[in-house]
Amino acid sequence: MQVSVAYLAVLLIWSTTPLGIVWSSESINPTMAVLLRMVIAVVLGSMIIFIRKIELPWHKQAIRLYAFSALGIFGGMSFSYLAAGYLSSGILSLVFGLAPAFSAILARRILAEPKISTAKKLSMLLSFIGLGFVCADNFSLTGDSIYGFGFVLIAVFLFSLSGVLVKSISLAIHPMATTVGALSLSLPLFIANWLLLDGSFDTSEWQLRSIWATVYLGVFGSLIGFFAYFFVLQRLTASTVALITLITPVIALTLGAVLNDEVIHPQLVFGALLVILGLTIYHWGELLYRKIKVSLRVPTWSNEE
Repeated sequence: MQVSVAYLAVLLIWSTTPLGIVWSSESINPTMAVLLRMVIAVVLGSMIIFIRKIELPWHKQAIRLYAFSALGIFGGMSFSYLAAGYLSSGILSLVFGLAPAFSAILARRILAEPKISTAKKLSMLLSFIGLGFVCADNFSLTGDSIYGFGFVLIAVFLFSLSGVLVKSISLAIHPMATTVGALSLSLPLFIANWLLLDGSFDTSEWQLRSIWATVYLGVFGSLIGFFAYFFVLQRLTASTVALITLITPVIALTLGAVLNDEVIHPQLVFGALLVILGLTIYHWGELLYRKIKVSLRVPTWSNEE
């Protein structure tokens, strides 16, 4: 697979996943919807592993990698599905765009990475202010929607924590092996989650759109999406991959408005622009500042005798 193809796949899949989550949860219980998604991904992924004879290691280091990845898969998806009952698909994508900021804070604590610069702190503040505008425009904190906001923030936190923990392990294995290994460890957790929170299997109310959305998320959102993501992560710089988080909210908001009749108010647009601007400054603000500083530097000329 070419890197450009994998990158485009991640971009499109991440942009459509929030809407898929909302649609799949319309008539299927969220815990069942995400469980079915995982089952589809694990079955297809295992078949690919077997047919392509891809090595799937289960030594201690590999299990740690799968476990850390599973934290983000189970935690991120479970709470995202719960949040989908309260928030629009565009808002889900927009909040997930803050994952790099969460990751930077966690990496500072866990991986002892360099101190976060003042510029990045200000960019984070700008993004959170924008998120505040978005939230104020879409729900009241006194209503049930506060639960959706809480769920999606937990999802972003666990997804970011998972990414930071994965970075602490140096292990080069096939991206499909990483995907299947992580999904396999996640599956029992999704089964337990379904049994505890629902446990029913009534298909009489399932609608066709929810069924197809679940299938799409199983094949593309989970299996192909994670494979492409791990593939890209191994071959591109972190800043290039981070660009995805700036583009997906725009596409997701557009898809939600066009395909799901989600209302986009001016306040939401303003808040979204602040979030994206903050993330842009976070990723490239310091580099742009250095370039401007160099270009404005007055050259010094030696006096000719």
